[in-house]
Amino acid sequence: MSLTHRSDAGERLLVYTASGPVRGIAAGGIHRFLGIPYAAAPVGMHRFGPPARAPEWVTEFDASTPGPTAPQVPYPGALGRLLPSVRVPGDGYLNLNICVPAEPGKYLRPVLVFFHGGGLTRGSNAIEGYDGGAFARDGLIFVAPNYRLGAEGFGVLDGAPLNRGLADQLAALDWVARNIRAFGGDPARVTVVGHSAGGNTVAALLAHQRAASLIQRAIIQSAPLNALPSNQSARATHAIAHDLGIDTTRPAFSEVPAADILAAQTRVAPGGGPLSRAPGFSLSIGLPLIPRSPDEALEHVAGGGIDLLIGTTSEEARLWLVPTGLADRVDRLALALARHRLHIPAETLRLFRSNRPGASNGEVLGAVFTEQLLRIPAHRLADARLANGGSTYVYEFGWPSPVQRLGAAHAVELGFVFDHLGGADAVALVGPDAPQALADAMHGAWVSFATTGNPGWRPWDAMRPVKTFDGAGNSVIQSPRESERLALLRGDHG
Repeated sequence: MSLTHRSDAGERLLVYTASGPVRGIAAGGIHRFLGIPYAAAPVGMHRFGPPARAPEWVTEFDASTPGPTAPQVPYPGALGRLLPSVRVPGDGYLNLNICVPAEPGKYLRPVLVFFHGGGLTRGSNAIEGYDGGAFARDGLIFVAPNYRLGAEGFGVLDGAPLNRGLADQLAALDWVARNIRAFGGDPARVTVVGHSAGGNTVAALLAHQRAASLIQRAIIQSAPLNALPSNQSARATHAIAHDLGIDTTRPAFSEVPAADILAAQTRVAPGGGPLSRAPGFSLSIGLPLIPRSPDEALEHVAGGGIDLLIGTTSEEARLWLVPTGLADRVDRLALALARHRLHIPAETLRLFRSNRPGASNGEVLGAVFTEQLLRIPAHRLADARLANGGSTYVYEFGWPSPVQRLGAAHAVELGFVFDHLGGADAVALVGPDAPQALADAMHGAWVSFATTGNPGWRPWDAMRPVKTFDGAGNSVIQSPRESERLALLRGDHG
């Protein structure tokens, strides 16, 4: 569902940016400026190239409706019903939305920049659940950029720079640095937030040499922290090229309409999701943006001066396993094969099973995936930052959604973070009766961190404190499920 807003009494606002004047709308005590170009449309000579500066304009830019979205295909089946896509046609999809408090501040306000998730293939700032009105209500300047997705943004092509979607995000941050004062924001107090694949790109941004000049704080939600060598990340590009019968070069791909590339992408990787064996897109290790994997760079001081809030949900993998029915189709043989493929000792799997009485084989496997892919890397990074003097806060979202047995699955926390539980996107994931008190706590922690650098609990230390957002006390727990983490780590070294 897309963002739709009514203007209170027809009031419209005019702000002058470095590119030209933009006219937004006022509604419900929030001023919104939607679809502002931060870079040139990535078509024609700019397609598969680095982002180019947006052309300037003289007449007022109408920023009252969402701008175009990056080319994408909705998730299929059950995932599509839980994670809806919004597609707004048009070439100028390198745009951003801004939400501003209606009342002018005495001082410049802190800025929160949100990069959406979607497996580097889906998502946009036009999704209803990503409206930053609640952040603006609580005194922040909220910015949500789009960036190139799929082959357009992350395909590995001869003659094209790697990680073009990440370059788009840097261009958006450059735009914020140049223009956010005009909206009442402080360019020296920028917090970047990324969820899922967006969190993966935030990790790469933190490791970038320009991070300290653009970012003061960062929040990484439920995200992998790595990048792959380009010969591995090129699998999806090669599969698409083979399907289309073309070479993996910039000229060859530039001859193919975006819709045809998307159709080929759907044929070679129809499902989506991190547990799929089909080729997917990932960040690529390579100059100039990612000289080494972000997790390695961040564990060796890079980004250490930037405050970090990082965490996961308790049951990330349930999003892909339970609504699709995959969890119920994993028998003991499939579980054993997965155990061997992941190099997990049998006694470790027995530990996970004993900690989850009554869980199916698929649910046990999902718990292992959650630990290996997301939670262990997040805690390893917190440990490294502690050793290097970095300030890190760790959380875990544990409230179990009753919808389709999702539990505390990937993306369930988003409605709480955005304090938008009444929106259709949130209701699809958490139902109509999710606890508002939990949204108050979680959203409030994000606001506090962006404002002060402290979300409300003590930073990571030798006791490994984790703030649990479970709706039943939201307590801080020392080293939750430590036995499982240590068992997997012993398996990795064994």
